[in-house]
Amino acid sequence: MDRESVRDTDRVPHGGTTDRDVLDLSANTNPRSPPGTTAVYEAALAASRRYPDDGYPEFREAAASVVGCEPGQVVPTPGGLAAIRLALATAVDPGDRVAVPAPSFGEYAREVRLQGGDPEFVPSDGILDVDPTDYAVVVVCTPNNPTGALPDRGDLVALVDRCADADTRLLADEAFLGYTEQASLASHPAVVVARSLTKLYGLPGLRAGYAVATGAARDDLATARRAWNLGAPAAAVGTHCLRQHEFVRETREAVRRERHRLQEGLEPAFDVHPSAAPFLLLDCGGQDVDELLADARDQGVVLRDARTFRGLDSHVRVAVKDHAATDRALEVLDVRTDDA
Repeated sequence: MDRESVRDTDRVPHGGTTDRDVLDLSANTNPRSPPGTTAVYEAALAASRRYPDDGYPEFREAAASVVGCEPGQVVPTPGGLAAIRLALATAVDPGDRVAVPAPSFGEYAREVRLQGGDPEFVPSDGILDVDPTDYAVVVVCTPNNPTGALPDRGDLVALVDRCADADTRLLADEAFLGYTEQASLASHPAVVVARSLTKLYGLPGLRAGYAVATGAARDDLATARRAWNLGAPAAAVGTHCLRQHEFVRETREAVRRERHRLQEGLEPAFDVHPSAAPFLLLDCGGQDVDELLADARDQGVVLRDARTFRGLDSHVRVAVKDHAATDRALEVLDVRTDDA
């Protein structure tokens, strides 16, 4: 990390609220966690009087089964953002250029700046066409946050191949890819994949995730990773959740169903971006965004002010949760569907 750059870099706004008395549709997290999670956590907490096994063999094996790689390619991290930081810290030197999609997750540019790098913003719908030459890293988000767009995997692989030819690393943030049936980019030699348990498994406070890489990139990540960077509860719960493949299938179907219902209900009043993710981006057009957010909050629902994303000036983002949450979102946004 570049010390001078730290002093010139700000923090990034995010969704989420600590108010337990509201419906939080600002954070894109599953309202459910896999069965048995609480029991696994309690057992791991009781075992936390000793250091965890820093090799995390069971966690690595479970993560590898999700993305289709070898366990040795998995590098455990305390959350997906920690995987993103580790990937950029081992690939970006002061002055390096990094291609960053926009609008997209604001932490990419922040993490590049913390390393002393120069984030060069590329329209998120054009990031696959970027020439990776002269970039240290190209970043992609699949599906993209906050638009929900999911690039075609063939187009992604074509970009990865160009990155390999240019000796450029591709950082693939797959935080929401588990909500789709598209295969991970894990195991391609030019790629570092970042994943988390925050979204799909409904555990944002646990702070568990992982990176996946091969060759020298994997060795760099493994060396730079802090010792014991997953606590025993996070490692145990993470292992348990990553093995719950039927839970993931059920979640995908539930989100697909509710996203469709929410989109149909919102389209008469908003320009709704097509999405493969557990959220919808709404262009409010001539509506007053501050008034809309405040009115929803007064009714006990928190929406995400998407104007904090680069290039968006009239947008809010709504998380897709369960049937009741969809009904409530449509109610506070003053729109209806036939079955709402």
